Amino acid sequence: MTTLLICLFIAMLLPYLAKGPVAVAMAKAGGYDNAHPRDQQSKLTGFGARAVAGHQNAFESLLIFGLAVVTVIATNSVNETAVIFAIVHVIARIAYQVLYLIDKGTLRSLSWFVAIISSFTIFCQAF
Repeated sequence: MTTLLICLFIAMLLPYLAKGPVAVAMAKAGGYDNAHPRDQQSKLTGFGARAVAGHQNAFESLLIFGLAVVTVIATNSVNETAVIFAIVHVIARIAYQVLYLIDKGTLRSLSWFVAIISSFTIFCQAF
């Protein structure tokens, strides 16, 4: 279960780590507007817009993954399959973020698909 919890912790960190490129893009767009950051983010284009979208998607992904992990723990269904797919999920999510930033849409979508299937596979271990 330790590996599963470590993967969950990493997944919890990913949205906040994904904020770094957003902050860089905002700084390049006239300085970080701490008074109205969401307004400034909505006006970013190119790399900045992709960074914002990746940051937001990291939170969306965390919801599904987190629920899957909590479900297998709560039902005492942690097994090797759940652990392996948790690792796969984290790797796919890191790849997703990088691929988003470097504008590789097809590969990014593939990594998203791998991550979401991993989350549902983890959840299904509870049955």
